[in-house]
Amino acid sequence: MVRVSVFVDEDTRVVVQGITGGEGKFHTEQMMEYGTNVVAGAVPGKGGQEVNGVPVYDMVDEAVEQEDADASVLFIPPAFAADGIFEALDTDLDLVVAITEGVPIQDMAKVYKRLSEVDTRLIGPNSPGVITPNETKLGILPGNIFEPGKVGLVSRSGTLTYQIVDNLTSEGIGQSTAIGIGGDPIIGTKFVDALQAFENDPETEVAVMTGEIGGEAEEEAAAYIAEEMDTPVVGFIAGRTAPPGKRMGHAGAIVSGSGTGTAESKISALNEAGVQVGETPEEVVEYVDELL
Repeated sequence: MVRVSVFVDEDTRVVVQGITGGEGKFHTEQMMEYGTNVVAGAVPGKGGQEVNGVPVYDMVDEAVEQEDADASVLFIPPAFAADGIFEALDTDLDLVVAITEGVPIQDMAKVYKRLSEVDTRLIGPNSPGVITPNETKLGILPGNIFEPGKVGLVSRSGTLTYQIVDNLTSEGIGQSTAIGIGGDPIIGTKFVDALQAFENDPETEVAVMTGEIGGEAEEEAAAYIAEEMDTPVVGFIAGRTAPPGKRMGHAGAIVSGSGTGTAESKISALNEAGVQVGETPEEVVEYVDELL
């Protein structure tokens, strides 16, 4: 039986934007060791070089055309990241994963507008990436903690993803796909997009959604879960003790003075949608185990 997966699989052909930089080079090596099919790099002015045996092109469209790539992953400094995303969105790529943290909000506002005009999916920025265990990973996720299975994960926090995945794997519970959507205020793929993909994925029997304070994405997800999802969802919300008006870690993790975006409002919305919300990563795993 051919495995159906969410966003990436063993056939995904990847361009690494920023492959010649320290981060790009290191994580390209890690991705290739995991089995990711990295077919090209793209760095302006570095065309003709090779990194780990991977040919480097000056432009993304050239790399896509020459190497038949269908996804890219960006390791580009914040000031230039939006340019790299725009360049990728001007090609036929299906997926662009932006790892960069600290992309200026005004840059992302322009990217967000462009996304509405193209078919390409953007994950990130400020994302740890996406992984289909034992097949492929795009980004900086530690592949060794993942095992193939039936639990799909979507998270704003990379660290919490790793903690919950590690706990799942320790309990013998594998994962279908894990998606780090990123903790910035303006991102490409949202909770609802990922949950919709899990709902349509025959391999995913339970979805885990890890949110945090700030914004209303979790409340939007709760409404979607209540109206559209048959796949059971387990939740976790970080920042229960965060004071209003103080940013916690991620750029998007800030509670406004009006009371929206609090952990309580998110947990309440999810509970009303029938989602069990764990108080600890361990409790999340217990809920998942009960549902499988």
